[in-house]
Amino acid sequence: MINSSQTVFSAKLLSIVGALILAGCGTLAPDYSRSKLPVSNQWENQPSTQIQGLSDQQAMEVPWQSFIQEPRLVQIIELALSSNRSLQQTLAAVDAARATYRIQKADLYPNLNAGLSGNRTKSSSGNIATTYEAEAGLSGYEIDLFGKIRSLNTVQMEAYLASEETAKATKITLIGEIANAWLTLAADQNQLSLAQETAANSQKTMDITKKRLELGVDSRIDLASAETVYYNARSDMASYTTQVSQDINALQLLVGAQFDDNLLPVGLPESQSLVSDVPAGLSSEVLLQRPDVLAAEHNLKSANANIGVARAAFFPTLSLTATGGVASSVLADIFSGGASSIWSIAPSLTLPIFDGGANEANLAYTKAQQRKYLAAYEYAIQNAFSEVADALARRATIQQQLHAQEALVAAASRSYDLSLARYEGGVDSFQNALEAQRTMYSARQSLITTRLTDLDNRITLYRVLGGGVAENVIVSSED
Repeated sequence: MINSSQTVFSAKLLSIVGALILAGCGTLAPDYSRSKLPVSNQWENQPSTQIQGLSDQQAMEVPWQSFIQEPRLVQIIELALSSNRSLQQTLAAVDAARATYRIQKADLYPNLNAGLSGNRTKSSSGNIATTYEAEAGLSGYEIDLFGKIRSLNTVQMEAYLASEETAKATKITLIGEIANAWLTLAADQNQLSLAQETAANSQKTMDITKKRLELGVDSRIDLASAETVYYNARSDMASYTTQVSQDINALQLLVGAQFDDNLLPVGLPESQSLVSDVPAGLSSEVLLQRPDVLAAEHNLKSANANIGVARAAFFPTLSLTATGGVASSVLADIFSGGASSIWSIAPSLTLPIFDGGANEANLAYTKAQQRKYLAAYEYAIQNAFSEVADALARRATIQQQLHAQEALVAAASRSYDLSLARYEGGVDSFQNALEAQRTMYSARQSLITTRLTDLDNRITLYRVLGGGVAENVIVSSED
């Protein structure tokens, strides 16, 4: 049971501490204002607004599972998000930054401790004295008169937020890398199948040419020409077989875990069945919400708050140590209300007088760091603008290139069929037929590459616009 004098003292102690805690008003950090966008408000080479695609707002909000519509690729990405070691490192860094922020935030509040002690002594006269004390108090609590501790808290909070945005950027980048690796494998599978088909057709042509040579119809030059097409295709088969194996290895490294071979592509899917279309009518303002740009801005805010810490070092520091409690020669009296109250309060004020210029140098350093992070923030915006501009430039012409390449394949195929028919009919030379076959083979290879470029561009544009940011909630690696 606590007596009234103890209650009064505790109330006074808490009121004094509360008043001191609230004594500080604001911080000495400069006011933060977002700098003017260091890029144009619009991009050139915008896709036509008639294209059925995502708006700039939707590009930020549409989850990647809705953007990527190929079920096998979705499963591969989901596995990578839970198994990729690089992403796990980044998530662990977020956990560490969150813990550091919580540690720093604790300095805003006093550490209160309670203790119970006893002392029994015998004097030279032979008298024995016993005392018991129960105390509660705080030790060395710094009163944040000039906002130093609050500025330090802001420094760590912004550092934590920057790490969170970095994790989001890492996740978006990983999704894009997985999609591109999966598509590269699909394209190389197509190239391998084309090489195998060409080799098989060339084998038949070469066999026919050998027979015609034996009959004296064709020359050895015709046979040698037929062999060049065949062995070129065989060489491509070996090359693409190796490339497919390396593509699978690269995909496994990105995923970070074994996966079912049924999730691997056998060829490039149609663009409509793989992803949604690209955004149209975009403003460069969307870049301010890109995770890497936000991370750079949080780093800038952290550096801004550090200036407040450096400025506060020029001003006095007020610390407080205070205790209060009860004392009695009988232990039971401490808990029954028969004890007398005891208290002590010891404020200390430290005023910096001479430090050899360390405070001035530290302030200059923090200001230089703030300028550094301002430049880094503006560069992040410019880099993001450049990435989107490059992707839009590719988007503006890729459909024309794709249509032209498809038309080229169709024309080369007709040319080959006609040349082969004329050769078999004895109207045209074998060399013309072989040249038409080479042209068709090259055109079909280029079509596969162009289709891959189209699909990669869709993935890239979604990524550089920060696609799926609203859906990218970072989960602690401890969860």
